[in-house]
Amino acid sequence: MKKILLAFLIVISAVSFAFADTIYLRDGRQIRGTLLGFVNGRFVVRVEGQSQNTTNMGATIDRRNDLQYFRPEEVDRIEIEGRSLEDTRYETKNVQVTLDSNWIDSGVYVRRGERVQVSATGVITVGRSRITPDGLRSTDPSAPLPGANEGELIGAIGNDARSPIIELGSNKEFTAERNGRLFLTANRGSFADARGSFDVRIRSERNQNGRDDDVGGGIRSRNREGGGGGGYRGGQRERTIDVPANSRGVDTGIDLRAGEPLTISATGTIIAGNRVGEVGPDGQRSSGLGISARPVASAGVGALIGYIRNVNGSLSPAYLIGSNLSTSVPMDGRLILAVNDDNYNDNSGSFRVTVRY
Repeated sequence: MKKILLAFLIVISAVSFAFADTIYLRDGRQIRGTLLGFVNGRFVVRVEGQSQNTTNMGATIDRRNDLQYFRPEEVDRIEIEGRSLEDTRYETKNVQVTLDSNWIDSGVYVRRGERVQVSATGVITVGRSRITPDGLRSTDPSAPLPGANEGELIGAIGNDARSPIIELGSNKEFTAERNGRLFLTANRGSFADARGSFDVRIRSERNQNGRDDDVGGGIRSRNREGGGGGGYRGGQRERTIDVPANSRGVDTGIDLRAGEPLTISATGTIIAGNRVGEVGPDGQRSSGLGISARPVASAGVGALIGYIRNVNGSLSPAYLIGSNLSTSVPMDGRLILAVNDDNYNDNSGSFRVTVRY
């Protein structure tokens, strides 16, 4: 134990301005590389260039990864290249994030419980809008996170379309909730005519177990109708529900998770009262009807609308679905479907609604 403590004191106190960390062995050799940490009672060093043979004193080499392991009694002293011991735990990668049809695979593999720091600069230009990593003050209902700033830098771990989406912005530290590659994009539904990119810096804990973890790579598609690795159809479920015109809310039995893709389509016609008559899922937008108490006042009379009921029983604000809606779920909860009206007594008929999630 004393030898281990002594070795750590050597690491902390000895700092030089060499081009790499230098490990001085008691047999007179010098190993140049990067000190990654202290694992299972041995120093772990990623060596430069060609791996060397095992020493007589028992130093071992992982030739596949150019890693070399030293017991404290083998080491005379260690000089670190201008870094603190804390710095040896982390590595940094810079990634350019454009607004494309697919999310950008950062190439950074994170593990559950690991702390990850993300900082970003740069501008993406769409039309006359200049979008920074913090996004615009407006929101985009067709974006992966409809409730977050339009164009904001967001991330997700793994290419599963159901994995939670993380708001990142220009600066964010988060703890990974799962294992996988970190994917990045801008929070916007349309990627047409987008120019420029975000310059993203990712600081994550080094993998000190000697493995190169590539699980979770591939493609994460932004196109909700697309395929590919992590595409929407791979883990998609579908349910068809009848929504009566005289119902103030139909429990679909579908529990949704925030950030997952959602597509709802509706067909059929209903009678939305004697004043309006027959309408489709988009409703009737006629003015002068004197109706102002509808759940979605700006939407047509008789239109198909939705809510999300939280676990505590509270309802989200109502939103228009109409004949077709593709979006991302804004919050966890149960999907409720209804008709946009303030008087259901003289309504009849029903919509046929298909939910893909």
